[in-house]
Amino acid sequence: MNVPIGDYVALASVMFFIGVIGVIVRRNPLIMLMSVELMFNAANLLLIAYARLWLQNVGHIFAFIVITVAAAEAAIGLAIVVTTFRPEKYVDVDEIRALHG
Repeated sequence: MNVPIGDYVALASVMFFIGVIGVIVRRNPLIMLMSVELMFNAANLLLIAYARLWLQNVGHIFAFIVITVAAAEAAIGLAIVVTTFRPEKYVDVDEIRALHG
């Protein structure tokens, strides 16, 4: 079964805009991190889809690089969120004062 490239582009654009809306609307840093991960996954989907279309491995290599960056971002971002908001019960990104130097 051969899926047209337009379907991949449509799915990736929906995933990306859900991620953008999640970053803009939500104020919880964990949900913001998950939304950024969703945007990375949309980019990976397009990279793999176009690599399949052009029969080259460059898209796969870039997808592995994006996965590596996403893993590092998730680890560092989660560590910052946990250390910053540990004493708080409610976490809101607009009310952060610990990183003001």
